[in-house]
Amino acid sequence: MQTKKTTPWLYLAPALLVLGFFLVYPSIHTFYLSFFDRGSVRWVGLENYLHAFTNLVMLTAFGNNALWVAVFTTATVFLGLILAVLFDRVKYEIIVKSIIFMHMAISFVSASVIWKFVYAFRPAGASQIGILNAALELFHLPPVPWLIERPWINNLCLIAVGVWVWTGFCMVVLSASYKSIPKQFLEAARVDGAGEWIIFRKVIFPLLMPTVTVLATTMVIFVLKVFDIVYVMTNGNFGTEVIANRMYKEMFQFRNFGRSSAIAVVLLLFVLPMMLLNLRRFKKEGM
Repeated sequence: MQTKKTTPWLYLAPALLVLGFFLVYPSIHTFYLSFFDRGSVRWVGLENYLHAFTNLVMLTAFGNNALWVAVFTTATVFLGLILAVLFDRVKYEIIVKSIIFMHMAISFVSASVIWKFVYAFRPAGASQIGILNAALELFHLPPVPWLIERPWINNLCLIAVGVWVWTGFCMVVLSASYKSIPKQFLEAARVDGAGEWIIFRKVIFPLLMPTVTVLATTMVIFVLKVFDIVYVMTNGNFGTEVIANRMYKEMFQFRNFGRSSAIAVVLLLFVLPMMLLNLRRFKKEGM
């Protein structure tokens, strides 16, 4: 009897050792370093955490991440849901969905470089190489410095890149869930005289709600850790700083291991509830 209980753990031991070495130990060591100074020599207590929650740049990063969470999550899930339902009726559904999902095959760095050319700005009178400003030039409108003018415009432009990449993923996941809805439910609603909007609101959306919730929390986890797009396109300048990019700067640019470790711990604490929420839902639904 004792052998039966220990046998599964023997099989799991190698994987648990690898996870412990590459995930658990670094997390604990990072938490430990967050209480030391920039050179990990002098104990400074909660000083690094106080800096993280009082420094103006960090407060800007928190605000920008909150904007990313609100706009990016809503846009990707909403667009993914609408496209999943609409394209289900298109004759060339596979081709259209493949084109939209193709963005996921591009790395975030590559997507950022592409969109940096889209947003490219030159002073008025000069030849515009950015697609958006070239379009404005056709209508005799002044060019707009999309990534350097105002913080809220800058951040929305960066968020648009993330939405462009991730909408296809949300569409595919929601499309699979939509196709699993029994067709007799929809047919019964139509026989009862319900319109398409009523069917969507009363039948389709409630049945897709578990998938929407999991997808939304997944998008929140991603967006809290967003780094590539910001690093490549603005490097956090012009009011676009985010938590992960600031952590990178503190570590590799300013060589302040204490502050970067504290920011990493704060980021982990933000992500952890979303992860636990997803795991709880998976367990509840028996996934």
